Amino acid sequence: MSPRSDEPRRDGSASRRGASAAGPERETGARSAGRDTGGRGASRDGGARNGTRGAADEGDAGLGGISGARAYTPRGRTVRDAPELRRTPRSTRSADPFRPALQVLDGGGRGGAARTRREPTPPADSRGSGAGRTVPPRTPRASDVAKPVPAPRRRPAGGGTNDSRASGAGRGRAAPARPPRKPPRRPRLADPGRRLRLGTLLALALFATIGIRLIVLQVVQLPAYADGGLSDRLRPVILSAPRGAIYDRSGAVLAHSVDARYVYADPSAVTDVAGTANVLSPLLGIPRSTLVEDLNRKKRSDGSPSQFQYLARGVEIPTAKKIAELNLEGIFTGSDERREVPGGDLAANLIGFIGDDMSGLEGIEARYDDLLRGVDGERVFEAGRGELGLAIPGGYDKVTPAKPGSSLSLTIDWDLQFEVQRILSVAAKGNKASVAAAVVLDVRTGQVLAQASHPTYSAADWKGTLPTDREDAATSFVVDPGSVHKAITFAAALEEKVIKPGDTITVDPVQWIGGQKFSDTHYAPPGTKMSLPGILAYSSNIGTIRIGEKLGPEKLYEYQRKFGLGEATGEGVLGEATGRVLPPDQWSASSPGSIPIGHSVDATPLQMAAAYAAIANNGTWVQPQLIKETIAPDGTRTPAKAPQTRQVISPETATVLREMLEAPVAVPDGTGTKAQIPGYRVAGKTGTGKRVVDGKYAPGEVASFIGMAPAEDPKYVIAVFAYTPGGGGGDISAPAFKKMMNFTLTHYRVPQTGTKPPKFVVYPR
Repeated sequence: MSPRSDEPRRDGSASRRGASAAGPERETGARSAGRDTGGRGASRDGGARNGTRGAADEGDAGLGGISGARAYTPRGRTVRDAPELRRTPRSTRSADPFRPALQVLDGGGRGGAARTRREPTPPADSRGSGAGRTVPPRTPRASDVAKPVPAPRRRPAGGGTNDSRASGAGRGRAAPARPPRKPPRRPRLADPGRRLRLGTLLALALFATIGIRLIVLQVVQLPAYADGGLSDRLRPVILSAPRGAIYDRSGAVLAHSVDARYVYADPSAVTDVAGTANVLSPLLGIPRSTLVEDLNRKKRSDGSPSQFQYLARGVEIPTAKKIAELNLEGIFTGSDERREVPGGDLAANLIGFIGDDMSGLEGIEARYDDLLRGVDGERVFEAGRGELGLAIPGGYDKVTPAKPGSSLSLTIDWDLQFEVQRILSVAAKGNKASVAAAVVLDVRTGQVLAQASHPTYSAADWKGTLPTDREDAATSFVVDPGSVHKAITFAAALEEKVIKPGDTITVDPVQWIGGQKFSDTHYAPPGTKMSLPGILAYSSNIGTIRIGEKLGPEKLYEYQRKFGLGEATGEGVLGEATGRVLPPDQWSASSPGSIPIGHSVDATPLQMAAAYAAIANNGTWVQPQLIKETIAPDGTRTPAKAPQTRQVISPETATVLREMLEAPVAVPDGTGTKAQIPGYRVAGKTGTGKRVVDGKYAPGEVASFIGMAPAEDPKYVIAVFAYTPGGGGGDISAPAFKKMMNFTLTHYRVPQTGTKPPKFVVYPR
């Protein structure tokens, strides 16, 4: 091991940044000489003047010229390349801090310190081997200064030792040869092109992933996401279907719909339920409690909040404008209709009325509700939130158009209905009748030209009226028809030929049947013979009972059914009563006396009017008809179904019977003389019966008269019934019939007959 040098490890050729470009060994003497002050000055002088380095110059031994500056550049040798150049602790640095700078300024050639070899380092003192120890410089020898420094030689590949120079000879041996080191591999730099390609690929993959996800969201999964919150934005609005109108036979409006408004609420948007109800209650005329219940939030069957609740319909337009101007939260108005009845109480009991939801509740409005009201439409659209609440442009908007209802044209004649209704009301009030009915029929077609009831009401303002005031008495007033039923008994007997027109019937003042006493209003001594017209003229119960005995129960029941008793006529009014007739096996002991004269028989005024119309129509019964035609929304008119007809009696029998029915009106003291119409022959029959309520007779009497005119060729039949505390049909109903028939004949311009009725003999000799 080389003896350690007495000089510091740092010198001008080996800075802290690295070693010089010299060979692996340096002369120790050259380094020592380089530290000498005089030598440093000589080196500067010689280097500056001659541009060459003198071998004997002691300053050249420690300086390496400009190339020696490599030791201070990053490209110089590192401490790993030369162990002798390793950095020593800061305490062992050279005492000359300017030597590195002088080496750079020297600009020396290749024979400087870079070519010197470092002498072997003497052995370290056993007492001071620490890294921080400073070795004092030794005095250079003469031989070291005198000898020139030879150029370094490369070591043979096989190794070997350097020649020991004069410096250090005799003090130690040269350092052993060091094997050549493999130069460190320069780190391989990254390829920028490769990185660019990799980055581009990653960016493209990222954008492709985002694009595919967007396509999936916008195309594949769009319906699921779009419909997810759609129900919260949808707002349904009902498009009301215009309700069809009701016209009379000539096209006059009996009931129709006019423009109005409906008020509705979105309960989910109402913030102040109580305050809103307080404001709307006086405007709509609806109790506050009802409005509070309607305004409270509700849920649909699917669990979503309800956003539509009717508050009122048929609201007048000015009222709706006031409500809209209030700008109440969650309260809206829409186009609607309101039912208007121009005639007020005209045919009100027949027409009926509708509810707030535009649905028919009574009368024709209820009977033909499906036809009249049509089908409501609906608009469902996406609406924004907040105060606007308007449809979102381009959003969901589906409209189901409303289908307007069809209209009805009735067989009722406005003018005739008005007059019949007026006359009936006057007669009922004058006779203290609680219930009264009148029916006018066209005998050929069965069309109902007028159908009046008392009491009546205004269909335009039906709320607050009594149900009994709204009944159609012509179809719901069930009575014992009384003596008007005798025409059916006579028709059956004549048709069955058990009697002939010239026959007489023996009568008595009283007849007992089944313990029941029967008598006549016109007294006749026992054994009195009466003609058939006379029996009708005086309305003899005894004579009719005797004819019924000849006819028999089975035949009488058969003709009762043929004339339409015991079943509804099917006129078209909702809730028409059927009446009742007893089959023979249900007759009681007194039935042979009561049924032929019209007792123990339940019938309505309309049923009895249709029976008389059959007699007037040459024995053909025609079903009463109230509907003339149906008018579709596009104006197409469809006639009503043809009425049922059947032949009950022959025309000959009908002609004979019509002539007999003139007797009550024509005979001076007949029961129906108050029904006479100047210029016209009238055939008809009076009656006094009972009212049936829940299968029992009610107190009071039902006065009736059913007649036809002109008797020789009847055009119309009118039936008048009145339930009074007392009084016969001849005194109460006949005068009303006269007025009604007279107006009817005049209204339709039926010419007077110009002939007088035949002479009738009541008691032939």
